[in-house]
Amino acid sequence: MADNTLNATLRTEFGKGAARRTRRAGLVPAVLYGHGSDPVHLSLPGHETFLIIRHSRNAVIELSFDGKSELALVKDVQINHLIRELEHIDLVIVRRDEKVTVDVPVHLVGEPVAGAVAALEAQTISVLAPAISIPESIVVSIEGLEDGAIVTIKDIELPAGVTTEVDGDQAVVVVSIPRAVESADDAAEGVVSELAAGDDTE
Repeated sequence: MADNTLNATLRTEFGKGAARRTRRAGLVPAVLYGHGSDPVHLSLPGHETFLIIRHSRNAVIELSFDGKSELALVKDVQINHLIRELEHIDLVIVRRDEKVTVDVPVHLVGEPVAGAVAALEAQTISVLAPAISIPESIVVSIEGLEDGAIVTIKDIELPAGVTTEVDGDQAVVVVSIPRAVESADDAAEGVVSELAAGDDTE
């Protein structure tokens, strides 16, 4: 787990007006919940929080506030994309020795055979992973795959300690040659055949 440590402060004001004042102060409104505890309303440092969120989809943060600390997984992030501002964050308490269910993005490496394209059927895969070592991505190799190749869940080697309950036959990547390319190849083969036939008649 990366060194994602943030000093947070307790929020005592709520509502849209209070949230706007929090953001104007360079802070991000957040709610921490889970493990049977009452929700805790926090303010997080805006810039530091943005850097953590930007680099990790499933960031785990060590929060220090009110004289104690909690390990928390980022569950939901609301962003104002027009001004690139974090509006609100939901955090859930996790323990270092537990596993959590998260959606991890799929990352393709390599290239299929010439003329073929790889269609990503699953942008993410739901996995059960250790809270302190959630993978940044699930790497899938498509190197040299030919037309018609299908990579399924059961074909993927997951990182150590990571499992999934997703149906093993679910397609993750489908490789195919676009029809336009196939038509062009067929036309080229036809021309070659006609020329060859013409040569024979001569």
